[in-house]
Amino acid sequence: MHRATVFRVAGHQRSPVRGGRLRFFRPCARRREGLGEALRSTFDNTIVRTVVVILVVAAIGIGGASYAGGDTTGTSIALSTLTNLPQPVVILLVGLVVAWLLFTGSYKRVERVFAVLVAIMGAVFVLTAIVSRPDLGQVFSGIFPPTIPDGALLVTIALIGTTVVPYNLFLHASLVQEKWPRTDTAVALSESRRDTAISISIGGIITIAIMTTAAATLFVRGVEATTIDALASQLEPVLGPAADYVFALGLFSAGLTSAIAGPLGAAYAISSTMGWSTELRDTKFRIIWATILVLGVIIALTGTNPIAVIVFAQATNGILLPIIAAFLLVVMNRPGFLGKYRNGPLANTLGGIVLVTVTGLAVYQLADVFGLLPA
Repeated sequence: MHRATVFRVAGHQRSPVRGGRLRFFRPCARRREGLGEALRSTFDNTIVRTVVVILVVAAIGIGGASYAGGDTTGTSIALSTLTNLPQPVVILLVGLVVAWLLFTGSYKRVERVFAVLVAIMGAVFVLTAIVSRPDLGQVFSGIFPPTIPDGALLVTIALIGTTVVPYNLFLHASLVQEKWPRTDTAVALSESRRDTAISISIGGIITIAIMTTAAATLFVRGVEATTIDALASQLEPVLGPAADYVFALGLFSAGLTSAIAGPLGAAYAISSTMGWSTELRDTKFRIIWATILVLGVIIALTGTNPIAVIVFAQATNGILLPIIAAFLLVVMNRPGFLGKYRNGPLANTLGGIVLVTVTGLAVYQLADVFGLLPA
C-alpha cells in the first residue's frame, strides 16, 4: 500500500493516490503563479519535484553566472572605450550600478532602464546595419529557408540559447505578475500577448541587424573577429572614426541590459522554484541575484574572453532549454492551473515542434562533445 500524503485544495481534502496508483501531478494550484511556483506545485511526487528543483537551480545558476561574466565584461569594455578608464575599475562600477538598481526593489525603475537601453541598442545596431549596405537579396535568401553552415552547429545552438534563454521564461512569468498584479485575467493576457509580440519583434530586428552588419563587414572580407576591438575596427569603412564609439554605445546598452536581466532572472527562477518569496526586496531574493552578480564580476575581472564565455553560456542554455521547455508544456496543459486558458491544439503543436527541434539540436551537440558522431 502507498502512504498517501493528504493535502487541501479549495477547502477539500484530496489524496494524491487514486485507484492505488501514486499520482505525479497535483490536480490544481494557486492562481497568479510564476513558472517556478507552477513547476513546484505541479509535481506532487517528492522525488520528481526534487529532481525538477535541482535541474532548474543548477541550470539557471550556472547559466546566469556565465552570462553575468560575459555581459559584465562586454559592458566594461564598451564603457572603457567611451571613458578611457581602466577596465577593472569599470567592471566594479558596472557591478555597483547593477547592484544599486536591483537593490532599490523598484520594478518600475528596472522597466524604465530596460526600455531606455533597448531603445539605444536598437537604434545603434539598426542604423549600423543600414549604413553597412548589405545585399538584401542575400539576406533574405539566408533567412528563407534557414540553414546551418558546416561547423556552425555550436553557434546555432548558442543563438537559440540566447534567443530563448531559460531564465527569461521565469523572468517574464514573474514580471507579468509585477505589471498586472490585480488586472482581470482576460485583459492581462491580451495586454501581455501584445507586450510579448512587441518585445520579441524588437529583439528579432536587433538580432537580424547585428548579424547583417557582421556579414556585410566581416564575412565579405573573410575576417574572423575574435576580440571586441577587431569587431569595432571592421565597422570603420562604413562609420569612419566614429566606429569605436558607435559600437561601444551599442555594446554598452546590450551588455548592461543583459547584466541586469541575468541576475534578476536567476533570482526569480531559483526563488520561485525553491518556494521562496519573489519580492524584489526579499532577503533571499537579494542574496541570489547578488551571488550571481558577484560571480559575474569575478569572471570579468579574470580577463576571460567575453565572447567565449557568452557562447559557452548560450550553448549550455541551448542544451538545457529542452528540459525547461518540456516542463513549460506540462504546466501549460494542466487544467487545474489554467482552466479555459490552457494550451489548445495549435499551441501544443507549435510547442511540440519547438521542443523536438531544440531537443534534436541538444542531443546532436552532446553526441558531438562525447565523440559519438561518425567521422
